[in-house]
Amino acid sequence: MNSFRQLLFWFCLLLSAHKLFAQKIQYSNPPGLPVSKNYTQIVVTQANRIAYISGQVSANTKGEIVHKGDFRGQTRQVYENLKTALAAVGATFADIAKITTYVVNTDEEKIGIVREVRNQFYAGPNPPASTYVGVQGLYDKDVLIEIEAIVVLK
Repeated sequence: MNSFRQLLFWFCLLLSAHKLFAQKIQYSNPPGLPVSKNYTQIVVTQANRIAYISGQVSANTKGEIVHKGDFRGQTRQVYENLKTALAAVGATFADIAKITTYVVNTDEEKIGIVREVRNQFYAGPNPPASTYVGVQGLYDKDVLIEIEAIVVLK
């Protein structure tokens, strides 16, 4: 009987550990806060490893700004760069816990473009926590958008 208790103890311990790691990201839109299909109000992680992806801009592999003056083209390039950065750490867009978007001289049209392009890269019911910031300018006059991400790694 003693070995049965030990076996039960280890089984319960492993089950608890599995649940802990299986729920590496929890999404919550608590009552009293607005619900949006574009972001989640609260994202909680129990992960041990987190990647912080620096702000990505519409630069090619040579560091040259591409799609100058084309906000949609720059936004698409930024998301392609994010995709590359995520792949480098073994992650996907589903692993992003928090994203921050900086847009030069934002307006309703630009917000719509960001959402449209973003939705081509995100799949699934749980978008990350998100902040969208309008700015006067970024580090280069030709850069119209910059996006950084916090990623929970498996």
